[in-house]
Amino acid sequence: MSFEVGADAYDRFMGRYSVPLAPTFADFAGVASAERVLDVGSGTGALTAELVRRLGPSAVSAADPSGSFVVAIHGRHPNVDVRRAAAEDLPFDDGTFDAALAQLVVHFMKDPVAGLREMARVTRVGGVVAACVWDHAGGTGPLDTFWGAAHELDPAVMDESTLAGTRDGHLARLFGEAGLRDIEDRALEVHLEHASFETWWEPYTLGAGPAGAYVAALDEQARDRLRERCRRALPPAPFVQTARAWAARGTV
Repeated sequence: MSFEVGADAYDRFMGRYSVPLAPTFADFAGVASAERVLDVGSGTGALTAELVRRLGPSAVSAADPSGSFVVAIHGRHPNVDVRRAAAEDLPFDDGTFDAALAQLVVHFMKDPVAGLREMARVTRVGGVVAACVWDHAGGTGPLDTFWGAAHELDPAVMDESTLAGTRDGHLARLFGEAGLRDIEDRALEVHLEHASFETWWEPYTLGAGPAGAYVAALDEQARDRLRERCRRALPPAPFVQTARAWAARGTV
């Protein structure tokens, strides 16, 4: 698995879903004006851009362990305080922020509870911690067609359905283990139209994330079989894909 791919490659793969998710997630988190907010596991900046739009760059900070993503956000938002750091070791003082948000990253944390506790540490008392994760375990995530086809060809394949927060209610339980209070959870949805099968498939070949790493490890024949199995599983283009994410928020 790699997140040291170029920002453009990641944008084409997952950004097409995370960009439309960001406003809905920020609404759920209750992001308001005159707040200072941290984007944890910011990736290439889908949520960062939405927070900047709402709050202005001086009110937004970001952290991500991928050097290429940090460079990308700095280039796109030069006035945002962006740092290279893992969620479990954030380089900010206690109580720095009014809110800390993590969009589509809890399931990739080495220790999700430690990551959420660290988000709480850098958030003031009474502030908000919020996170969301795709519904990879419930059959409505954006990668379900891909992983379903992969399983048909290789039943032993390791997908993303067992990762933290990817099933209904699990993210809220992680929030409780991290010591957050007044926890709420909700399903969020995005709808994305794909103009053709190739525009849907091509980003999987760019090497981003577990799905991209899986495709990159296949030989040409196996890759062709997977591509055609995916083609048969999808409706004729153009088609609209609905993707669901589980979201949770709590108070420090």
